[in-house]
Amino acid sequence: MIKPKREFKIGRWTFPIPGFPFGRYCLGVALVIGGILGFLPILGFWMIPLGLVVLSVDLPYLRKYRRKWEVKFEKRRREKPQKSDGQ
Repeated sequence: MIKPKREFKIGRWTFPIPGFPFGRYCLGVALVIGGILGFLPILGFWMIPLGLVVLSVDLPYLRKYRRKWEVKFEKRRREKPQKSDGQ
């Protein structure tokens, strides 16, 4: 059986996630609920996509969309021209 990732890498940042499924479900649901309440201070709408990414580790229908986004952003990153040193 394939073990799920215990961390996510977004850009140059790495975020750890719980190693057991119940912890990932709780964290993902809490982030989505907190994102729905994003109009309140401290909470924000940015929590909804982060919660869905955490839930995508265990839910196949979300995993499919996460992988499509990963491929899309990796293609975009590779097609982006490299910055020159100004020489």
